[in-house]
Amino acid sequence: MNEEQESAYAMAQTAIAKLKSAIYRLLRSAPEGGLKNIEIGKRLGIYMGHVEHEGHIPRSLLALMEAEGVVEQDKTTKQWKLVPERHAGSGVG
Repeated sequence: MNEEQESAYAMAQTAIAKLKSAIYRLLRSAPEGGLKNIEIGKRLGIYMGHVEHEGHIPRSLLALMEAEGVVEQDKTTKQWKLVPERHAGSGVG
């Protein structure tokens, strides 16, 4: 990669990290049951996507965070919340 490409890469990675941090902070202060994808996306102003695929941005970020073991989804209510043992007293976010 040349310098311009490296700069663009670093910018993109920083943006993803900031978005994940925003989701973490929102969920940390969410009601006990958590929040649905649409609630997270709209509260953060990122509930968007291309035609007929609204909500893919927050959902993709939640999937990344789920794979990292940071969040989990209640399959019944479709609400997302922090994994309790991952954030208890961590001060992360």
